[in-house]
Amino acid sequence: MTAYYNEIDPAAVAMLEQLIADGVIAPGVVDNRSIKDVQPNDLSGFTQCHFFAGGGLWSVAARMAGWPDHRPIWTGSCPCQPFSAAGKGLGKDDPRHLWPDFHRLIRASRPAVVMGEQVAGARGYDWFDGVRSDLAKESYASRGIDIPACSVDAPHQRNRLYWIATAPGVLPDTEHTVGRAHDDIRGGRHSTEEERQGQGATQPGELHQASHGGHNGSWWADAEWIDCHDGKGRRTKPGLPLLVDGVPGRVDLWRVGGNAIVPILAAEVIGAFMEVSP
Repeated sequence: MTAYYNEIDPAAVAMLEQLIADGVIAPGVVDNRSIKDVQPNDLSGFTQCHFFAGGGLWSVAARMAGWPDHRPIWTGSCPCQPFSAAGKGLGKDDPRHLWPDFHRLIRASRPAVVMGEQVAGARGYDWFDGVRSDLAKESYASRGIDIPACSVDAPHQRNRLYWIATAPGVLPDTEHTVGRAHDDIRGGRHSTEEERQGQGATQPGELHQASHGGHNGSWWADAEWIDCHDGKGRRTKPGLPLLVDGVPGRVDLWRVGGNAIVPILAAEVIGAFMEVSP
């Protein structure tokens, strides 16, 4: 077993266990305790650690980018509710502000590479300022980028702040390396098909063709417009029923999906880092 997944949502835990069994994500174990109860010794022997694991999409993204299951990485999309505009705005006073516990484990275990995601905009930037300060005290170099899912042609906007941190001595010229990955993402990566295939990765465009039929090369090309109660028009997949009947556990699935990262976008972040790191 190579991976450790930490998640408290029972629906997400069941999903993770099934995805491991189906070979969709890196093999490993699921720990359903709160991160507050996790101790550094609990993580000994694991190559990858995914906190706030949700539906395991950081592992999916890593595989898409060509990051091997045996290559060390930690990921953590800390709960966004304390900093989301949709929440009460309690910020660091919210009991769901769990970065201090994630930081506690990073400080003790000193993983080589840590990646994460948070809400975009001013609230996310303020959160990341604190994260960078904490990581800098441990001599980690870190960078973040505010980027929307539609930048990789995913069928929604979903702006998020993605970040990468590397431990000292792991990479040569660490700050420069992380900075180049940041610039690579901002400027757009244009890996050759041979490079992608060499990593065993799937290109986002290939995902579009496989899932969308390749219509005009875009998720958005054949969208249908619907009129919403707030007076705005929104695009939706052609023929998609607006109400779902008979899907077991659909509320749980919606919750897990609503909290999830966009793996195509996360794969671009990981891939950009891989291009500038050994």
